Amino acid sequence: MEDVQAAKAPVHLWIVGLLSLIWNGFGCYDYLMTRMRNEEYFRSMMPNVDPKAMLAWVDSFPIYAQFGWGLGVWMGLAGSVLLLMRHRWAVPAFGLSLLGAVLGLGYQILLAPPPPDPAMIEGGMAFMPWVIIIVAAALFYYARRQQKAGVLR
Repeated sequence: MEDVQAAKAPVHLWIVGLLSLIWNGFGCYDYLMTRMRNEEYFRSMMPNVDPKAMLAWVDSFPIYAQFGWGLGVWMGLAGSVLLLMRHRWAVPAFGLSLLGAVLGLGYQILLAPPPPDPAMIEGGMAFMPWVIIIVAAALFYYARRQQKAGVLR
């Protein structure tokens, strides 16, 4: 049998892993609060928007966009945990997370009707879906680089 020794984990792996865990953990929290129809959560996040209108807007998304959202957040969280475990399966998990982000947010960017609160698509909020996709792509790229460097087993 071949004895394969993985490269020592660089400090940046732990930094990226922990930051991605927080980032993706919030995505999962947002997903759960939306799926549980937690109106108090929506009031705290967007005090000027009727929670029922916001939920109706999200509910109007086609099934592929809703599936993409769930795939993106849960595979992102799995990828973060697997990255911290230095496991090679972090790469496909982040790949599926990127696919989910493109499906879910692609719909929101290109095809969705305007949200109930115009502030959601003004200023910095207009760029948030793009930021999420870019972060998902960066995490996938990072995990692939760490796998090629022998850090992930």
